[in-house]
Amino acid sequence: MSSLAHMRLLQIASPAFPIGGYSHSQGLEAAVEAGLVHDEASVEQWTLDVLSYSLITFELPMFLDMGAAWLTRDVRALDRLNDEFLAARESAELRSATVQMGHSMRALLAVLTQVPAELIATLRAMREPSLPCAWSGAAIAWSIGPADAVAAYLWSWAENQVLAAMKTVPIGQSSGQRILLRIGTRIAETAQHRQWEREGDAIRSNFTPGLAILASRHETQYSRLFRS
Repeated sequence: MSSLAHMRLLQIASPAFPIGGYSHSQGLEAAVEAGLVHDEASVEQWTLDVLSYSLITFELPMFLDMGAAWLTRDVRALDRLNDEFLAARESAELRSATVQMGHSMRALLAVLTQVPAELIATLRAMREPSLPCAWSGAAIAWSIGPADAVAAYLWSWAENQVLAAMKTVPIGQSSGQRILLRIGTRIAETAQHRQWEREGDAIRSNFTPGLAILASRHETQYSRLFRS
């Protein structure tokens, strides 16, 4: 990866990239309310479980397939994949979260320099671009390879989960960094798999009933900090 692509990767994965991820717990707040997540160990287990049984097995293959569609400029495939991803969200809030961040990223990319006009035009033509759709498009536009894109995309999600846990459990900053060190090892192992270099190898599986139930409960949770 070139130095410029590396800089773009750091920028897109940074918490300072303003797409609204900080306002979503992705179901974690409901798990805290239910008493399932209550300390450092349970935060780590929750994050690893969602990472292993939802992101790596479903969202990540979708993300990479979207990247392949961006690379070949296959707009029809991109639309189909985006619709499939939105249909698979476990609750109305989680669907709304990925759409909100996708919209925010589309708006941000439109006002940045060094972003291909074709990327912006394609995103503008989509009624509800999801976050992985917009994110993968930016990664392709900025010549970020699949392994690096995988690592950054998963890290950005994990970092947001830990930040949400620090506010809701709560856990301290040292606990958060210990969790991220261990989660980072799992993410690095995932990104290093050569299967991510080849389209269509991964089987998509998104069977996470516990997450779906908790995410749905969050919609009527009386006291909460996050939008999902």
